[in-house]
Amino acid sequence: MSNLHNKNRIVGLSVLAAAFCMVGLAFASVPLYKLFCSVTGYGGTTQVSSVLPDNIIERVITVKFNADTARDLLWEFQPEQRQVAVHPGQKVLVSYRAKSTAQKPVAGTALYNVSPPKAGKYFHKIECFCFGEQILQPGEEVSMPVVFFIDPEIAEDRSMNDVTTITLSYNFFKTESPELDKALEDFYNEPVAVLTE
Repeated sequence: MSNLHNKNRIVGLSVLAAAFCMVGLAFASVPLYKLFCSVTGYGGTTQVSSVLPDNIIERVITVKFNADTARDLLWEFQPEQRQVAVHPGQKVLVSYRAKSTAQKPVAGTALYNVSPPKAGKYFHKIECFCFGEQILQPGEEVSMPVVFFIDPEIAEDRSMNDVTTITLSYNFFKTESPELDKALEDFYNEPVAVLTE
């Protein structure tokens, strides 16, 4: 009888442990997915760096800038320049400009990516307004800098030989809005593409 009791207890504890693991994985899935995207550049996710590479290479890549704003965010938002020519390894400073047309303070959050998506793992941001929530007062206009570089290792990746242009896109949403939640959900549920050489 006690042998059966011990077996039932072991099975019960095993099931309980498995349930706790599943709940833990459910809570950890979004941070783990973000980590996966930041490491691999999946979906055009850019990298974050604090140190510049040691070398600049001769190859030239055109970086274009795109800006979009959700309909419920009463901001004018655009890049201050449409494109720049960049040598991989070179530190580049560009700016976007945002102006609030709302009658009260409004907070915005930017989602961003690069295209083609396979360039994401070579596009490194050092400074970016997208790292936090932005709050604009009525009529306030601000310049929002972005400092970045393209990793010189892009030249070693044969699958990147056809990349002559990279587009950096920002889409601002009203913070804590259904539109932002939907955009985040769409990004995280996007099917995984299989890259071939």
